[in-house]
Amino acid sequence: MEKQHPIGDLMSEIVDKVREIADTNTIVGQAITAGGVTIIPISRLSVGVGSGGTEFGSKHKKPEDNSCFGGGAGAGVNLIPVGFLVVKDGSVKLLPVAPPAATTVDRVVEMVPEAIDKITDFIEKQQEKKAAEKAAKQTEDKPGFGGVY
Repeated sequence: MEKQHPIGDLMSEIVDKVREIADTNTIVGQAITAGGVTIIPISRLSVGVGSGGTEFGSKHKKPEDNSCFGGGAGAGVNLIPVGFLVVKDGSVKLLPVAPPAATTVDRVVEMVPEAIDKITDFIEKQQEKKAAEKAAKQTEDKPGFGGVY
């Protein structure tokens, strides 16, 4: 029967503990529903593992006592929020969690998508308004509808 090396026990223990921390609910959080909107937090998990050891000779001459082991192992876990999945009215949107912009140019670049959305909405409303005015004018100009003959 082969003797298992102590470093294997250390690594096994570390992997078990990291597995407890890094389950699926850590990366994709529990859904939160309020007012018809479902929000799901998303995170990034980074794991680092290291181990090392050495064996020293023993003063005893017996083969089973031939070596002494000295070693250690460790792990580091870093959990960073990435964003939120927002589910509303059948559409899914990822809202990233980003650090604030450092420069004015960065702020302008971040604002471009929102500005485009606002401009597009404004143009659509103006087109709808013109179409409604045109339809109202055509109704007024037709005989029998109170228009001028």
